[in-house]
Amino acid sequence: MHVSLFSVRRFLIIFSIAWLVLITDHALVLQWFGLPWTAAISDSLISNALLLLIAILLLNTFRYYVPDMGQYMSVLGMVVVFTLFWLLISQWLLGLILIDYANYKIFLHKSLIIRFSIAFLILGIIAMIGIIWFNWQDQQKNEERKSDAEKLAKEAELFKLRQQLQPHFLFNSLNSINALIGARPEEARKMVQQLSDFLRGSIRKEENQFITFAEELEYLQLYLEIEKVRFGYRLKTATDVTPEALTWKMPSLLLQTLMENAIKFGLYGTTGEVLISLQAKVDDNYLVVSIENPYDPDMQTPKGTGFGLKSVRRRLYLLFGRNDLIEIHQQAGSFVVIFRVPAEEKIAF
Repeated sequence: MHVSLFSVRRFLIIFSIAWLVLITDHALVLQWFGLPWTAAISDSLISNALLLLIAILLLNTFRYYVPDMGQYMSVLGMVVVFTLFWLLISQWLLGLILIDYANYKIFLHKSLIIRFSIAFLILGIIAMIGIIWFNWQDQQKNEERKSDAEKLAKEAELFKLRQQLQPHFLFNSLNSINALIGARPEEARKMVQQLSDFLRGSIRKEENQFITFAEELEYLQLYLEIEKVRFGYRLKTATDVTPEALTWKMPSLLLQTLMENAIKFGLYGTTGEVLISLQAKVDDNYLVVSIENPYDPDMQTPKGTGFGLKSVRRRLYLLFGRNDLIEIHQQAGSFVVIFRVPAEEKIAF
C-alpha cells in the first residue's frame, strides 16, 4: 500500500500555504514592533527561508535515521542542535544584510530568545510529523513484505495441496486397470484412454486457480466415466445445477476431490447400486454445492488418511481466509458435504 501521488501533492500544497502564512505573520509582527515594512519583510523572508531549509534538512535526516517514538531525548537534542544552527546562521545573515536599518542590531539581539523559542517549536512539530510519517511508511513496507511472504506461502501450500490430489486417485485407477486387463481387456483399454484424457485435463487446470463451475463439471464427468468403468452398474450419479451456478467461478479440482470421497464411502463395502447426487445453486452471493452419498454407520468404513476433506477445507481457508465455508452432515442413511464459494472478488489475497 503505497502513498498516492495525489496525497503527497495535497500535503505539499498545505505545507506551502502554512509557510506563506508563517512568513506573512512574521512580517506583520515585526512591523507592529516598529520595524519599517522593507526591514520586516526582508527579515521574515530570510529567517523563514533558512528555517525551511533547516526543516528540509531535518526531514531528510529522518529519511535515513528514524528514531523510535520512545527516544524523546535524542529527538529533543537533535531539534535543539538544528535550531541553534538556524539561529546562528540567520543572526549572521540578517545582521549583514539589514545593517543599514537604525537600531536593527539591538532589536535582533533582544529578539534572539523569542526567535529561538518559535523556531524550536516549529522544528519540533515538524520533527514529530516527520518521525510519525517515516515510521508509518516503514510500517506499511513491513506489512507489504509480510503480506507478500504470506501470499507466497499460501500459493506454495495451495500448489502442494493440488499436487497431492492426483496420486492416490491415479494409484487406484492403475490398480483397477491392472485388474481389468486379464478379464475385460476392452474396458481396460477404455479406462486407459479416459485416464489419459483426465490427466491431460488436470494439467491444464493446474494453470488456473479459478475456473467456471461448468468447466469443473465437464472435468468431473471425465472422472466419473473412469469410475463407472471401475464400478460398472453400481455407480449412479444425479446432478441438479441451476444455470446461474454454471457461470460461477470456483477453485479448480474441488468437485473431483469431494466426489472421490463420496464414492469411497458410498460404494466401498457395498454390493448394490449406489446413487451419488450433486446439487449446485447460487444463494445470497454464494455458490452452494452439496454432494450426498449413502452412508451406513454400522458398516466398517474404508481406511484412509482423510486427506480429501482436509485438503478442501484447507484450500477454501487459504483462498478466502474463512473456516465456515464447508459443512459435513451425517443424516439418516446419508453423508452430505456442503461447501460455499464466495464471489471471486472476495479472495483473501
